[in-house]
Amino acid sequence: MLEKAVYRQLFSHAFDISVAVTYWDGTTEVYGQDQPEVTIHWRKEISLKDIREKPTLVLAEAYMNGDIDVDGNIQKLVASAYRQAGSFLTKNSFIKQHFIKTSHSERASEQDVQSHYDIGNDFYRLWLDETMTYSCAYFEHETDTLAQAQMNKDNHILYKLKPTPGGTLLDIGCGWGTLIFTAAEDFGLQATGITLSQEQYNYVSAQIKARHLEDKVSVLLTDYREIKTQYDYVTSVGMFEHVGKENLGLYFQKIKALLVPNGRALIHGITGQHEGAGVDPFLNKYIFPGGYIPNLGENVQHIMDAKLQLSDLEPLRRHYQKTLELWDENYEKVFDQAEAMYGRPFARMWRLYLQAAAGSFEGGNIDVIQYLLVNGTSGSGLPLTRQYIYQHEA
Repeated sequence: MLEKAVYRQLFSHAFDISVAVTYWDGTTEVYGQDQPEVTIHWRKEISLKDIREKPTLVLAEAYMNGDIDVDGNIQKLVASAYRQAGSFLTKNSFIKQHFIKTSHSERASEQDVQSHYDIGNDFYRLWLDETMTYSCAYFEHETDTLAQAQMNKDNHILYKLKPTPGGTLLDIGCGWGTLIFTAAEDFGLQATGITLSQEQYNYVSAQIKARHLEDKVSVLLTDYREIKTQYDYVTSVGMFEHVGKENLGLYFQKIKALLVPNGRALIHGITGQHEGAGVDPFLNKYIFPGGYIPNLGENVQHIMDAKLQLSDLEPLRRHYQKTLELWDENYEKVFDQAEAMYGRPFARMWRLYLQAAAGSFEGGNIDVIQYLLVNGTSGSGLPLTRQYIYQHEA
């Protein structure tokens, strides 16, 4: 009875929307004044000590195993918790925990990346769009399809760089290759992509041949720290979240070392505008081993320390929220296939991840920011205003 009373106290201040909770003894209580928008079914009593120590991990595992169920959208719950001051979910850091020390040696980084991206191309093909792009899209119009918005994103990045045809570009963490294909085919660049994922490397290699781009595009299965060549342009999309807190400074210094004098880089990644999301036990164990989301101040300090010039900074939080919502919409259509392929806990884990991440962006806990950087302060070749970026966008 004492633990039940504590649960009631926790839930009474957890959300800014009305939520119903059905407890393990069959009783239901409504927290809030209005008709409940979401119902949480608590099928098994869970130790309050465990919840307080690692709420995201404990509650996520309970959901994965069916000990907790949710009628309604998890995104709505997470976003509501971030809007509610003093929620135990955010106060104790739901989607935000104390830094967990992990290794980010080249071998450890390779294992971390492969554990996530080498689940298999067949899994990601189920719910990504036809471009096989797994990062924040860019919606020029509300009606853009996911595939169109992903192409918009690649073009937006390349427009910002204002590249000269014939120039060289390195894409660090190239994913399934859409950006380097676009750079070569539409911008006339010699493009190189690097990845630590064997599945992505195989896919990109096959696409290079299928597109007859052998003389314009190459892909390397290697760590960014091993690249010695300099390039006119460097891109990195959704990459610095994987390098680890202790390697962020090295990462930005490496960006500078990879650029020719006055070369330009566009770095796109998840960033906390305030404290930053740090390392989450659930994400670290099941989704992104070794991941760390820095805050804006950390990244800007590392950019300054690396003596890179910050030319433009653009937050795209709402774009990532919309991207995740569309991924989740796709995923729900193939949930049964994912369950048949990988089992119910895995399928529920990905549903939880996609919806909770969308809620985290919606609630403002995290953002995604593009940093346009120059290796020098003069002769960078960029116009005086931002108008050049948007003149191509209808």
